[in-house]
Amino acid sequence: LTGKRILLGVCGGIAAYKAPNLLRLLQKKGAVLRVILTSGAEAFITPLTFEALCGEKVFTQRDFLAPPPGLIPHTELGRFAEAILVVPATASFLASLARGDAQSLLVATILASEARVLICPAMNHHMWAHPAVQENVERIKGFGYEVLSPGEGELACGEAGPGRLPPEEVIVSYLERLVAPKDFAGKKVLVTAGPTREFIDLVRFLSNRSSGKMGVALAQAAWCRGAEVTLIHGPLSFTPPPFLKRVPVTSAEEMKEAVLTHFKDADLLLMAAAVADYRPEKALPGKLKKDQPALSLRLVRTPDILLAVKEVKRPGQLVVGFAAEEGERLSVEAERKLKEKGLDLIVANDITREDTGFEADTNEVLILSRSGRQTRIPLASKEEVAWRILDAVKECGGGR
Repeated sequence: LTGKRILLGVCGGIAAYKAPNLLRLLQKKGAVLRVILTSGAEAFITPLTFEALCGEKVFTQRDFLAPPPGLIPHTELGRFAEAILVVPATASFLASLARGDAQSLLVATILASEARVLICPAMNHHMWAHPAVQENVERIKGFGYEVLSPGEGELACGEAGPGRLPPEEVIVSYLERLVAPKDFAGKKVLVTAGPTREFIDLVRFLSNRSSGKMGVALAQAAWCRGAEVTLIHGPLSFTPPPFLKRVPVTSAEEMKEAVLTHFKDADLLLMAAAVADYRPEKALPGKLKKDQPALSLRLVRTPDILLAVKEVKRPGQLVVGFAAEEGERLSVEAERKLKEKGLDLIVANDITREDTGFEADTNEVLILSRSGRQTRIPLASKEEVAWRILDAVKECGGGR
C-alpha cells in the first residue's frame, strides 16, 4: 500500500470505534489517507480523532452541504482516491449506495469516483440476513464493488452470529489485494511454511526455531496478486489469515506427502518450510521416564522433499527453494543446493543475524537463479521481502 491513495469512509455503527486503529494500520503500510465521516458516524466518534491521527482535514456531511468556496468535496475526494474503503458499512449505507442515492457525501463520492471500492458491513445478524439487505449487497457487487462479508461471533447487541466487522488485519489484506497487480492471476501456487516436529516420545520432539512468518507472508502476497494459493504448514505459533487454503501437517513425512499431492496441479512451489533433517529412528511409546543418567538416541534422515519434487516436476512448473545458512557460506551453499535440487530459484538468508531469518519480523535475502542471476533484497519486513521474491519469480517466468 506504499503511496496508495486510500479514502476511508466511516459509517454510523458501533464498530466505528475500530476505524482509528484501522487507519493506523494503513499508515504503517505507507498509505496516503483521507477520511469521510457520515452523520451517523459522528454520533460514535469525532472528526478530531482522525485529524489527530492522519494530520489531514476530515470531511463530514457539513462539508457536502456547505462546502468551502471553490471546493466540491465529492468530486475532489473521488479524484483523489485510488481505492475507497467503507468501514463499517451500515444497512442504511448499503441501501443508499444500491439505489444510487447521492444525498450523503460518502455515497456521492463513490458515485463520482473511478476508484476501486471495498465495503465492510457490520450489523446485527438478523439485519444482515434480511432479504432487503442481501438484495442490496448483490446489487452493489453487480456494480463491480467488493463486499467483505462480516465475521461470526458475539455482537454488540449481545446476540451471536454473522455481523461482526472482520479483524483489521484481514480488512487490510483484502484492500491490498484490491489494489495489487494481478500478475499471478490464474496461477496455482503451493507454499510451505513453518517447522516440522519429529517425535521422540509422546511429548518430546525434535524441531527448530522457524516461526512460519516468511512462508505465510509469501502465501498472502501470492493471494493478493491473484493466485490460487494452498498453504501447507507445520505447527505455528499464530493462525494464518482465514482467506488462505490451509493444509496443516506435523512431520517431515506428512509434509512430503502433502506437497507431492498438491504439487501435481501447481504452477509454482515456494518451499519456505524449515523441514527437520533428522528424526528418531523409532518414536518411543508413552512418556520417556527420567530414570537414566544418560540416553542415546539414534537418528535417521527424513525424506528430502525437494529431491522428491525434482523427480515429478513437469515442464512449465517452477520450484523455489530456501536455504538458511551461516554468513560466509551463504552463497556457496545456496548455489550447491540450487543445482543439487534442480531448482529454478533459491532464496538464502543468514541465520547468524538476529534481524533475519527464524522468529524475526524482518529478513534480508540473496536470490540465485538457475541462469546465474543474483538479486539481493535488503533488510525489510517479511511482508515486503515476500513481494520482492514474487517479483523475482515473475522475472523467471512464474507470473502472467
